[in-house]
Amino acid sequence: MTANSISLQDTTMAGRKSNKHSPLNRFLSLIRELMGSPTSAFGVVVIAILLFTALIAPLIAPYDPIVVDLTNTLKAPSAAHWFGTDELGRDILSRIIYGTRVSLTIITIVSVIVGPVGLLVGTTAGYFGGWYDTVMMRITDIFLSFPSLILSLAFVAALGAGLENAIIAIGLTTWPPIARLARAETLTFRNADYISASRMQGASALRIIVKSIVPMCLPSVLVRVTLSMATVILTAAGLGFLGLGAQPPLPEWGAMMATGRRYMLDDWWLVAFPGGAILLVSLAFNLLGDGLRDALDPKQH
Repeated sequence: MTANSISLQDTTMAGRKSNKHSPLNRFLSLIRELMGSPTSAFGVVVIAILLFTALIAPLIAPYDPIVVDLTNTLKAPSAAHWFGTDELGRDILSRIIYGTRVSLTIITIVSVIVGPVGLLVGTTAGYFGGWYDTVMMRITDIFLSFPSLILSLAFVAALGAGLENAIIAIGLTTWPPIARLARAETLTFRNADYISASRMQGASALRIIVKSIVPMCLPSVLVRVTLSMATVILTAAGLGFLGLGAQPPLPEWGAMMATGRRYMLDDWWLVAFPGGAILLVSLAFNLLGDGLRDALDPKQH
């Protein structure tokens, strides 16, 4: 065998390994593993439907979600209105479909806020220790000492009602558990041999945290963020129910339940369908989080 053929084989094997460990292949492998479990597959399917519904909401919604039709008020579910109509004659199904956009907006923005903030606070506190760790963890403990909904209510009361302020309030109350988790993970890694070797080679603290510690914490943080999404949805619905979240006529599931509770004894569909949507999506995120924990935990393999 010639040197050129050996070199060609080495190059081919290296390319196969690179393709095998590419981000796309890892993502597809994760999806296959999630779909292998009935519970996590249910979560994946429901969230995929949620994303697809939000994307094509104008195409599949049978009616405009905010147009008032006083000739069709409080109509029971029928062929014309599958989920019935509300007290202003608006189609419940259309409002739930458009409500997926509101829920996804809240989930996406909160995830973008709490993931990096919790990861930054937790990894830096765990790595540096000392007074910095003490101060940051006491601040975290203060946030954790209050129920998330109560603390969100306090922030919204200070900031004012509205969807934007509700998102900020939810984000401010969701990062502490992630910071705690990231700190605990960092404490197990900071004295590892490869971290010590990086220090001896002159790597800065920032480089060690970004290049060595953060990647090790990401799987656990990803699972925690996914599990937190159920709480985010429930908190957003609670704020909407109390009139402090999304404001009318924006179709938000919690606000829909708030307006429908006055008629719920006779017109059950006003609260049943929005409440069912909240339950279904919250359950889906919990099941997906459990599936991710099993898939990303090396002890499970």
